[in-house]
Parts: sequence; C-alpha cells; structure tokens
Amino acid sequence: MSTGSNQQNFQVGTRPLGPDHPPLIIAEMSGNHNGSLEKALAIVDAVAEAGADALKIQTYTADTMTLDLSEGEFFIEDPTSLWKGESLYNLYQKAHTSWDWHQPIFDRCREKGLIGFSSPFDATAVDFLQDLNVPLFKIASFEIVDIPLIRKVAATGKPTIMSTGLSNEQEVAEAVEAFQQANGGPLILLKCTSSYPADPKDSNLRTIPFIQERFGVYAGLSDHTLGTAAAVASVALGAVAIEKHVTLSRAEGGVDSAFSMEPDELKRLVDETRLAHRALGGVGLSPTENERKNLVFRRSLYVTADIAKGETLTPQNIRAIRPGLGLPPKHWDAVLGKRAKTSLKRGTPLAWNLIETD
Repeated sequence: MSTGSNQQNFQVGTRPLGPDHPPLIIAEMSGNHNGSLEKALAIVDAVAEAGADALKIQTYTADTMTLDLSEGEFFIEDPTSLWKGESLYNLYQKAHTSWDWHQPIFDRCREKGLIGFSSPFDATAVDFLQDLNVPLFKIASFEIVDIPLIRKVAATGKPTIMSTGLSNEQEVAEAVEAFQQANGGPLILLKCTSSYPADPKDSNLRTIPFIQERFGVYAGLSDHTLGTAAAVASVALGAVAIEKHVTLSRAEGGVDSAFSMEPDELKRLVDETRLAHRALGGVGLSPTENERKNLVFRRSLYVTADIAKGETLTPQNIRAIRPGLGLPPKHWDAVLGKRAKTSLKRGTPLAWNLIETD
C-alpha cells in the first residue's frame, strides 16, 4: 500500500493505527442517548466494557444543521425512511448531543480508557471541539462536499477520519486534496454506504484497498449493515478502523437504534475483528512452528509386507501410508522395481540406504 509519509506513524494518543495493528473500533453514539446525559454516560461505560477503542459523538444543533421549516425538501416524506414524517429541524433537535454534555462525556471516556471525539458539522463546532482538546476529528459522509469545513478541520493538524458515503471518486479526490492542501494531519478514509440500515450487497468492501491505492491514505469502514459480517470481512481487505452505531437497547428506540449494535454485539465485533487481524499473519508457504509437530502424520513410503533381502519392491509390499517417517511418495516411481539391500520387516519406513540403487 502506498501511503503518505504522515501516515506511517499514525497515532491517536497512545493508540497506533495501521495495517500492523488491530483495527480501531469506534462506537458511534449519535442520538441514541435519547436526550439523556445519564444514558449517554451509560453508553460510554457499555462501550468500554465491550472492549472498543473509541467513542464518537456528533457536534451540531438543529440551527447549525438546517432551517426551522416543515415543508418541501425540509420534510421527510420517503416511505422507506426510518424518519418518515419528521422535519429535518425536529429530527436534529431530537438527535443532537447537547454541547454542555461534551465535556462530561469526554471525561468519562478518558476515565474508561476510550478515545473520545466527535464529528463537527460547522466551523463553530470545530472551534468548540478544539477548546475541548479532542485528539481526533471525523468528517461525516454528508459533509464530505463541505470543502470549507474540511479545510477548517485540516488546519487543526489533528488526525482525521473522513467517511465517503454518497460520494463519487471526484468528490472524494476534491475532499482529500482540500484536506492535504490545508496541511491536514494523518487521514483515514472510511468506505461507507449511507443507507440505514445498509444492505450488505451495497457494501462493496473491495473499495477499501482501492481507496488505499488511489488516495495514498489508510482506509476503513463505516458500517451501517446489521451484524458483524461486513466489518469482519473488511479486516481482510485492510481496514484499519471500523465504525458502528451503538445503543444500550434497540427496544428502547432512538433515532438510530434500528441499525445500532447492542453492547453484547459490540463485544462480539471487537473480539471477531481482532481475531481476523491476527489471522492475517504474513505471506509465505511454509509450516508454522505449531504445524511442524504434525509433519509426522503425512504420508510416506512404508514396507507393508515382509521383504526378503534381494526381493523386488512392488505395489504389493510397499505403499504410501501414514505416518511420514519414510521416503516422500514422490519417489514412488524411483523405488519400484529396486531390490532390498537387506530383509525388511512390515512397518519399516523406506529409506535410500535400505534399497539397492545399482
């Protein structure tokens, strides 16, 4: 993979990121706190207990996102949408995380060993998060076309994650170029399918290595599918970070609860992606140390009937069987028709020093 020089030592706090490390597992709280700080802090605790690496929130208000209108394009009428019947303003009013809550949420993250960070949705949110000294920024999929916002985040010099949902290649290229021209820090692009929930067939995970090669940055996955399959598969394709929405309980409802993971599912995701990363290993065709003890159980050439000295070796008195202490079976043609140097007992592993080789 070709990556920029500032990618090679990509680190958030003490947590290194890259292909040599397990993927950074990010739990997205979004609006699943349902307007309760107590629940928000309980989500932080559950995320830490599940073993995730980071918790992300979103920094906006309804007024920084849209206009207080309930008609036309400001009203969601799509019958397939989870949010049908909501105005954009009311939806963001319900889903936003109070800016007064950010400090206690981030404090709880630090107490629990989590990386706490956020997605800013306008310049005022970037300034606010800078005042809170967040270690990492996230550009949401819908904001990847907001070049002024990307430049504002890049100017902080902090590591940044950017989701690519809804984007075409040119839009991603423009966003990356704007970020880099503004002297941005290390960057990760997340392959993302911005439908809720997403159908696995739309995940197109093979885009992950393409992103790495095309843009010269690390890549990961922002996953809105149900379950863990897509996320685990992404590890094999080089994902260095995986983001999933989380909730304490889907049954309790919430703006994103329908496609969010519960704590036990998040723990399974953490465990399975770490195992998947361990399984990647290196490149090579040779037995591992743990395999070597089983070499003895390979097939090899053995005496299968007593053979007198000078007797010819035939398929009736030698065979390729287990275990593997005799000559490899590839020598079958070479030994057939040869004569025994000495008498050989049934069960003797065949060796060159037991055969007349003329």
